[in-house]
Amino acid sequence: MTSPGPAELPRFDPTMPSHARVVDRFAGGKDNFAPDRELARLALEIAPEIPLLFQEARKFADRAARFLVEAGVRQFIDVGCGMPTPDSLHHVLRPVAPDAKVAYVDHDPVVVAHGRACVDIDGPVRFVQADARDPDRMLDHPDLTRIIDLDAPVAILLQSLLADFADDDLATAMVRRIVERLPSGHGYLLITHAICDIRPEATAALARLYAERGMVDGHRERARSWKEVEHFMDGLRPVPPGVVPLPDWRPDPGEPTIDTSAFWVVGGIGRKP
Repeated sequence: MTSPGPAELPRFDPTMPSHARVVDRFAGGKDNFAPDRELARLALEIAPEIPLLFQEARKFADRAARFLVEAGVRQFIDVGCGMPTPDSLHHVLRPVAPDAKVAYVDHDPVVVAHGRACVDIDGPVRFVQADARDPDRMLDHPDLTRIIDLDAPVAILLQSLLADFADDDLATAMVRRIVERLPSGHGYLLITHAICDIRPEATAALARLYAERGMVDGHRERARSWKEVEHFMDGLRPVPPGVVPLPDWRPDPGEPTIDTSAFWVVGGIGRKP
């Protein structure tokens, strides 16, 4: 099954906020415009802890990448990758897996243009403009298949991506098709997602704000629940400890701990049997 994609990929529009550029603003970057900065300001008024969430998401991604390398993965597809940064996946992988290949996928033309300007066009890193709503077209894109072999060990990363799609049926169909394309036994799916269970009022307000500003495909009254996020892993074998608050996923020995009772982003990795 191929989920229907948009008629065409979006074009650059500096008058509208972009998810990638808003995240860049949260991270203190400079690749953002006035609408992105305004949306980031409003979001921080609702949830001042957002920068901490992103810091912990970065740490989780680093630990997850190291785990995947130890599991034998040398191919990574980072879907909804956002703006390139010094902490981007291929930089994290270089010390532990210099032979790793990374395909970054984003539908935002600014992300892809910035990314392509930062990497060697003949190297093991590619930036691909594609839409996750059409998993087959995305995974069969020639820029991706030039370096990624989906019959070999591979990890597909959906970091915060599914929250951008309000329709549960669409999000589930996307994940199911992506899982179908993973190789059995050595295909991995990583998911992170904001949840409504911990701070329902703040996450509901953020959901409304993002929908009003066109940052979400569709509209929903609240973020998904922890249990709903876990269902995206159906059919996969969860890597212990499963889908948990990001700081609780295999923290490094001696790493400073934080109280996760109020932490409202969860994540985990599943392996296709």
